[in-house]
Amino acid sequence: MNSPDSLLFPGSADAGAAVCSAKGCRSAAVWVLAWNNPKLHTPERRKTWLACDEHREHLSQFLGVRGFLKEVVTLAEWEGRSASDG
Repeated sequence: MNSPDSLLFPGSADAGAAVCSAKGCRSAAVWVLAWNNPKLHTPERRKTWLACDEHREHLSQFLGVRGFLKEVVTLAEWEGRSASDG
């Protein structure tokens, strides 16, 4: 699985804070949108986008209409899964 750690925003006030993946948004991420493109990725592969509360629905719809969205979970839940995997 891909980790949202690669989406940290180094210039934020809280260095290392996870931020929303929406273009131009610097709000704290609350959600992880796990997705894959079945034409490019194996079925078990998960790419991730992070979302704040404001952009969660928009980003989910963008991925959903393309058939890419696999699940939406809180960032805390996703990080908990990663910790138990490692």
